[in-house]
Amino acid sequence: MSYPIDQRPRSGPTRTASSTRDGLGADHAGEQAIQRQAHEGGPGWGSPMFGPEIPHGFYPFIRAQRMLIIGAADDEGAIWSSIVSGPPGFAQPLDDRTVVIDALPAPGDPLREVFAVERDIGILALQPQTRRRIRVNGVARREGDRLLVRTEQVLGNCPKYLQARVMTGTAEAGSAGAAVTGRELTEGQRRWIEEADTFFIASRSPEHGADSSHRGGMPGFVTVTGPRRLRWPDYTGNQFYMTLGNLHLNPASGLLFLDWEHGHTLQLTGAARIDADPGSAKAYPGALRVVEFDIDTVVQIDKASPLRWEFQEHSRFNPPAGAH
Repeated sequence: MSYPIDQRPRSGPTRTASSTRDGLGADHAGEQAIQRQAHEGGPGWGSPMFGPEIPHGFYPFIRAQRMLIIGAADDEGAIWSSIVSGPPGFAQPLDDRTVVIDALPAPGDPLREVFAVERDIGILALQPQTRRRIRVNGVARREGDRLLVRTEQVLGNCPKYLQARVMTGTAEAGSAGAAVTGRELTEGQRRWIEEADTFFIASRSPEHGADSSHRGGMPGFVTVTGPRRLRWPDYTGNQFYMTLGNLHLNPASGLLFLDWEHGHTLQLTGAARIDADPGSAKAYPGALRVVEFDIDTVVQIDKASPLRWEFQEHSRFNPPAGAH
């Protein structure tokens, strides 16, 4: 049984009529620009090998997930990163282009209500205990208390910079606190970020849709340079530059920091700038470049996720933290 996703107009920013919706990547001007800047790839390289179909080998992995990281724009064009979770099977591939997610973000989350109309979505399926992850980008709309996703780009990712964690249990459903919103970081939020070894970033290209990705490193790899500004190193990756390519075309982006032990979420929306100056990168061991993020809005929701995780070990690929 499948749930076809209609092509009704989206709210918020839309793509141009000439944009290709399936098999995206080869014509991504942002990705190509970053590749040229890094002296990598070739003409039209982009990320052309990733098609819209879900490989059948990915089905069991998707069904086994307890959480998904999603990214999307709200009606004003602000980009947010969020988390949805549930028991194994809460995410189900119904066919090779359709996924149903039987969950919504927590009440008060900026993305909880936005899928009342169809819009771009980036999904990261991440399994901390095995360090496996895949990305599923497409369009989604809400039907009741679930999301229906039609895929446009599906790919597996390497395990670099993923910290190993195991789930220790779940909290009672519906125990999330009220969303607390601000314009700048509190001292407690600043310490949270400076001690983090992982965060998630959502981005969106005007023509190629949304993407949800992971950033990891040793605690301290993210530098808080002020109440409304962060910096972090960009390490060597798969050379497709899906996140940086989106940011090159559209700096609007969203970050998500998790308190893994307690389920709290810290969401930031704002604008990112890619600093390609080699002098800036020298402050961070192993960095190819630096990304600077200016905060527009901060949202903290205590116990937004019912999942509880215990740290096991850092990735062997993590460079030392720097710039402190």
